[in-house]
Amino acid sequence: MIGIGCDHGGLELKKTVIEYLNKNNIEYKDFGTYTADSVDYPVYAKAVAKAVAKGECKKGILICGTGIGISIAANKVKGIRAALCHDVASARLTRLHNDSNILCMGGRIIGPEHALAVVDAWLNTDFSGDERHIRRINMIEED
Repeated sequence: MIGIGCDHGGLELKKTVIEYLNKNNIEYKDFGTYTADSVDYPVYAKAVAKAVAKGECKKGILICGTGIGISIAANKVKGIRAALCHDVASARLTRLHNDSNILCMGGRIIGPEHALAVVDAWLNTDFSGDERHIRRINMIEED
């Protein structure tokens, strides 16, 4: 199950990503927002991040205008490794090396077709499991 959320700046791209998820029979839970009215992105970042951290969702996708604010907010939740990616290489590498569990994008930064290539790469790349990457992730998780 993928948790997905956005603010008003990411609404249109979220709709595009949901179409991709539906087309590929990927289960998701939509945490909002559902309208173009101005909202506060931390609300949606925290909702998705908490669902991922608790195991209610395996991964998450968050979208705001730039992807920056929503990624910062998501990373405040313990156990979350949210990565802001606007290219396929970064999406693959953050899964391979960082075992990122939330993908963040900027709806005003990336076009819909390219965004779907980023989502596809991120969803279909597994964590390498290399010892050095596990060690580094554990260092990130330490208090």
